[in-house]
Amino acid sequence: MAEERKNLKKLCIHTITTKPWPIETAAQEFSAAGIGGITVWRDALAGRNIRQTGNRLRDLNLEVVSLCRGGFFPALTPEGRQKAIQDNLNAIDEAEALGAPMVVLVCGSAPGQSLADSRKQIQDGIAACLPHAEAANVKLTIEPLHPMYAGDRSAVNTLAQANDMAEALNSAHVGIAVDVYHLWWDPDLETQIKRCAANNHLSAFHICDWKTPTLDMLNDRGLMGEGCIDLKQIRGWVEKTGFTGFHEVEIFSNLYWQQEQSQFLEKIMAAYQQHA
Repeated sequence: MAEERKNLKKLCIHTITTKPWPIETAAQEFSAAGIGGITVWRDALAGRNIRQTGNRLRDLNLEVVSLCRGGFFPALTPEGRQKAIQDNLNAIDEAEALGAPMVVLVCGSAPGQSLADSRKQIQDGIAACLPHAEAANVKLTIEPLHPMYAGDRSAVNTLAQANDMAEALNSAHVGIAVDVYHLWWDPDLETQIKRCAANNHLSAFHICDWKTPTLDMLNDRGLMGEGCIDLKQIRGWVEKTGFTGFHEVEIFSNLYWQQEQSQFLEKIMAAYQQHA
């Protein structure tokens, strides 16, 4: 049991993974299981004192790994883009109050304009938020998403694109999240992970699995070992760079959300120890 608990110290679970649980229940269950970290989704904070919530998580020996999510910068109008920037400034304030070192950015894409225009708006939006992030000492972490989301959720679809953007922004308060669900297919992944880490941009590592066939492009992610992603190989590439951060389980699943969450948590821990 002690060895099993030791193996969970670098495990982080996103609150969205156990979505049916309120954050208070999730935190109690994660802590009791010996899990080391928690990434908090902003919806889980609704109606709560954010600073007190962060303190409670730390009292339970959970490291607050990040806040999800900011982003969605592109819009067809200047008013829409400014509204997105303001929401990201709010997210930075929430992260500071929570004690989260980073805000993960799902960068967005605007149907009706080119991906190039959306990417420019993403970079400009992050740049506009950087002074606030620097003052709060919160990192803005770009998460490239699978190309199937290019039309509406993110115009940043490869790690190379994220690397280009982070390098252009050239700030210690910009990072990148490597999520295997979005990047496992990329033949250039190992090289781009090395590039990311060499520039001190590798900030987060998210894990789950890609089920074949998938029943829903958004909400049918699999447990580690349930699909076709070579998790151990990718983890090896990430850790070979010197990355020592958490392995964050981020699973959107209509199937698992319908199950008893305590049983699902047991499955997560077993899958992590065996396959990740």
